[in-house]
Amino acid sequence: MNAPISLFVYNRPDHTKKTLVSLQKNTLAKNSHLHIFSDGPKTEKDIPKVNEVRQLVKNITGFKSVTVKERKSNFGLAKSIIEGVTEIINLHERVIVLEDDIVTASNFLSFMNTNLKFYENESNVACISGYVYPIDGLPDTFFLKGADCWGWATWKRAWKFFNPDGYELIEELKNKNQIRSFNFNNNMAYFKMLKDQVKGKNDSWAVRWYASAFTKEMYCLYPGKSFVSNIGLDGSGTHCSISEDYQVNLSPNIIIEKMQIIQENQLAKKKFEFFFKRLKQNFFRKFFKSLKYYFEGNN
Repeated sequence: MNAPISLFVYNRPDHTKKTLVSLQKNTLAKNSHLHIFSDGPKTEKDIPKVNEVRQLVKNITGFKSVTVKERKSNFGLAKSIIEGVTEIINLHERVIVLEDDIVTASNFLSFMNTNLKFYENESNVACISGYVYPIDGLPDTFFLKGADCWGWATWKRAWKFFNPDGYELIEELKNKNQIRSFNFNNNMAYFKMLKDQVKGKNDSWAVRWYASAFTKEMYCLYPGKSFVSNIGLDGSGTHCSISEDYQVNLSPNIIIEKMQIIQENQLAKKKFEFFFKRLKQNFFRKFFKSLKYYFEGNN
């Protein structure tokens, strides 16, 4: 039996439609149960768009079944995903998770279900990721420590280790002297993101999921080419800024039906570190270019 799909939607009908259309085109869609969690409006101005999304998902077809759960109040993304994933995983032992800005390749569900079965009983595998950064020369599939969040899947046996308490995760990373590694050799500010979550500056469930798996020495399986694309990096999302750095070409219709040795792939880790370093350099380059433009009186 295929894993159930949990889709989290809010107030972006155009993005939601693209997500659903791409998911319908998946070869396993007609044999998959789709559970849609629709968050309630945060303010009165959100009501029309929330209702538009709800009307859209009520009429969706192409799946074995579609269940829509409409939140009466606004949960926010973190609470909505944490509670929604927990609800479905307690019923079905595994789940494939999508948000309303994730477009999938036609074999995304095949990749997920194949590997959910491969690693079902491997206690040190936390999740399967459908997304990978636009990096050349990666293996067909590979493991890195931690977990990921753009089109992913997991099992009840792994999700039970999710720790919503960011402070506890910070202390665990400190005590295990894992901060530098957690930050990909200090090329990505994940630890700062976790500290900001504790301070209430963000409400990221994803960094807590990553930290939960990382501190338990668990791994995430990645594809060498991405099976999903995030179309929400256009400024439309509550937590997403505009960026072209994460754009990818979706993987061709190739499913790797081969189990990997469960250990961190050092080549892939180095390539991730270099990718993050380049992002950081690009950020500062753009920042100083803006400063130069400003102080030269071009404002």
